[in-house]
Amino acid sequence: MSVAMSRPEREAFLAGVHVGVLTVTAGPDRGPLATPVWYSYQPGGAISVTTGSNSSKARAIVAAGRFSLCAQDEALPYKYVTVEGPAVIEPSDLAERTAIARRYLGIEAGDAWIAANPDVDDVTIRMTPEHWQSADFGKAEA
Repeated sequence: MSVAMSRPEREAFLAGVHVGVLTVTAGPDRGPLATPVWYSYQPGGAISVTTGSNSSKARAIVAAGRFSLCAQDEALPYKYVTVEGPAVIEPSDLAERTAIARRYLGIEAGDAWIAANPDVDDVTIRMTPEHWQSADFGKAEA
C-alpha cells in the first residue's frame, strides 16, 4: 500500500499546527538555508510566513523567487508534507501576524508575543504550492 497522502489529506495536514522548516537556496557556494518557522495555510490557498524584511530568509527568497516548506508529525506513525513553489513578498499586516502568533501560542501568549515584537520591518512571504511530497506511514500498517 502507498504511504502517499491524497490531496485532501496532505492539505488538511499542512493546515494543522506544525512548526515548518523553510528551505531556500542561499546562493552560489552555499548550502540551502533551512530554518524553523511559524506559518499559516488553508487548503487550496497560499502558505504565509512572516519575517523581518532584512532577514537571511527574506533576502534569499527575494533572490531565488521560491522556497520549500516541510511540516512533520514526530509522533508515531510519522507523517510529513513538503511543498515547494513561487513566492511573493508583501508588507506585513498586524492582523495576520497576530493570527499566526495566536495559532502557535494561544490568544494570551500570542498577544503578548505581538506586543513584545512590534512590526518594525516585517514582511509576509506567500508561497503558491506547486510541487508536493507527502507520506503517512500509518498507511503502511493498514
